[in-house]
Amino acid sequence: MIDVDFEWFSPSAEVDFHGLKNLLKQLFDVDNQLFDVSELTDLILEQPALGSTVKTEGEESDPFAFLTVLNMHEHREKNVIKQLTSYLIAKASADPTLSQLKSLLSPESKAQVGLVLSERFINMPHQIVPPLYTMLQDELAEAVKQKEPYEFTHYLFISKCYTEVASKLDVEDNPPSKKSKAANAKAEVFYFHPEDEVLQRHAAAHAGFDYNLVGADGASDAKRAFQELGIRPQGNAILIEASKFGEAVKAVGDYLSG
Repeated sequence: MIDVDFEWFSPSAEVDFHGLKNLLKQLFDVDNQLFDVSELTDLILEQPALGSTVKTEGEESDPFAFLTVLNMHEHREKNVIKQLTSYLIAKASADPTLSQLKSLLSPESKAQVGLVLSERFINMPHQIVPPLYTMLQDELAEAVKQKEPYEFTHYLFISKCYTEVASKLDVEDNPPSKKSKAANAKAEVFYFHPEDEVLQRHAAAHAGFDYNLVGADGASDAKRAFQELGIRPQGNAILIEASKFGEAVKAVGDYLSG
């Protein structure tokens, strides 16, 4: 056991570009290649008064976690937002659960959708999450007072989930117990971010989706750790109406603090 002091900072264009870019690549997994992640990082850094990074060795160190929100309507002409919008509309078109998202992101829509982006190192303690959301909530309230374009109608959270799949390493001697376990595990969804389960309870719509770019054979086994089954990551979209955002943030705090 080691003691670590975590500190919260505003995003800094001088020191955070590469750290945030790497976390965004991790967030979008294999599909990060479909987006201009550098431009997305720049958009985050252009609004230092909104969102936070978490570090352990002072402001000059790389972030281990971050949370922010971008106005998809305000940045609709940016190349990366066009890429993300097309991508998400395609996912919504393929899943009736997300049909509302398709209309909200259409060119004719007047909706103000806040794209919530959050990622962290896998071994970061979840106790860092409630302060991130509380600070974001306060920053949004102040920005709206200043007549800045952050009065959202909806919040769209992009995250990741995964299912367990049968390991290719066990194909040759796959015993019945492993077959049975794999079959039962396919239907169960697990979350890299435990707060996603709470956010979904307040959602107008939510669904997992497959990535466009399929990993190479054995990729799920590469993510296998101390277990019989491999891991198959998927994207996860959570749409929350603005009127439910405060309630959702409070529920995340209660859940992760309990």
